[in-house]
Amino acid sequence: MLKRGELLSRFPFIACEIFTCEVDIILKTLVEDEELMNLLFSFLEPENLHSTLLAGYFSKVVVCLLLRKTIPFMHYIKAHQEIIPRLVDLIGITSIMEVLIRLIGADEHMYTNYTESMQWIEETNVLEMIVDKFSSSDCPEVHANAAETLCSITRFAPPGLAAKIAGPNFIGRLFRHALEDSRPKSVLVNSLSICISLLDPKRLTLGQYYMFNRQLTHGPTVTANPETVEGMLGSLGDLLKLLDVSSEESVLLTTYGKLQPPLGKHRLKIVEFFSVLLTVGSEAAEKELIRLGAVKRILDLFFEYPYNNFLHHHVETIILSCLESKNAPLIKHLLHDCNLAGKILEAERNFTLEANPNKPTIPAEGRLPPRIGNIGHLTRISNKLVQLGNNSNEIQAYLQENSEWSDWQINVLSKRNTVENVYQWACGRPTALHDRNRDSDDEDYQNRDYDVAALANNLSQAFRYGIYNNDDIDEVLFRAF
Repeated sequence: MLKRGELLSRFPFIACEIFTCEVDIILKTLVEDEELMNLLFSFLEPENLHSTLLAGYFSKVVVCLLLRKTIPFMHYIKAHQEIIPRLVDLIGITSIMEVLIRLIGADEHMYTNYTESMQWIEETNVLEMIVDKFSSSDCPEVHANAAETLCSITRFAPPGLAAKIAGPNFIGRLFRHALEDSRPKSVLVNSLSICISLLDPKRLTLGQYYMFNRQLTHGPTVTANPETVEGMLGSLGDLLKLLDVSSEESVLLTTYGKLQPPLGKHRLKIVEFFSVLLTVGSEAAEKELIRLGAVKRILDLFFEYPYNNFLHHHVETIILSCLESKNAPLIKHLLHDCNLAGKILEAERNFTLEANPNKPTIPAEGRLPPRIGNIGHLTRISNKLVQLGNNSNEIQAYLQENSEWSDWQINVLSKRNTVENVYQWACGRPTALHDRNRDSDDEDYQNRDYDVAALANNLSQAFRYGIYNNDDIDEVLFRAF
């Protein structure tokens, strides 16, 4: 005998399988019968049970109808527009979020093939309903799924929605929620993910959809709407203040010592946002970042947290964007005001972790201080500085003025580059790769640049599914740093 709970789960499963076996007469009968469609969408009514299991069955049926019977299905939704706010209310359930993403046209296939049937969505206030979930809900899953939906809109939305989400009014609304003191940190983190996606739609922001690996290339890699960038500039000062004050003055013990406080996922996301903002090549943004001293503060974080590789990745991107910028004041600011070469040389001289109680990273008592963990990034930055100096009189003059840099470059950096050149190792595969032409698999492997931020976001997604409590997610992610 089956128990009652087993029956309640078995019947929805069977019904779902019948509808999604894609028998045309079954789908046609369902979508053309308004009473049956009303019964299907009654699942969304607030008084009903919305378990993730049942939501999955509902989602599977609705997506099947949307893909196979798009025109009559969209006519039904247009006639019953109360369905959209009900879907938004349940956006914290991932399968419901997926329905919403397809329904509003944030899917390249759907919008391209059924433009006329989906244009009416642009006239609704669906964007406002989604972004206001940052204010009305304290649930991190709701914030993450709302951000994923809006990020999907930045990639594949109909023109009307794309124009709205990139407009100053929407961006202002987004930042108001993000910077509200009483809101959870997940609001700030996910709001910045949307801003990052607006600046660079192909960039992975949340770890579930559309992975694109980015490499550190020469010059700006993306082009953003100037109005979008302009709408973000007014909030940069408030974001910068959050880098100085951690929202929780806690102590985190690590294998090398302790962090007081940890960097935190919210501050890491702010640095990532600044790094993407610099890649768009906006002169207005660069001027504002110089005025605020943002690059100098972020560079200080690089040395204050010498074991946070996620942070180092973003800071390296920021430094390279500045060095490769066509904006001479930005290059001058990095070299002179931020004293880039001086900070590199100081770190090279003091290459062990300093036991300073006033700094956030402190070595463990009773042990020899460990070597700082950002030397590899400093080496790459230094090599880039030397390389660009060969083509820039300003950078070359800056380096030549510093006699200590010249000595260090000859006696330390050049020797380190020789040692780290794997193609000169006479011990197996690196030499073999150097001596023969690589096949396509080898070429792909060598040229692949894994996005460290993407890995961090994927790890964060894993924590979301019940392994840790919501309050523990941020700190567990950075336990190694």
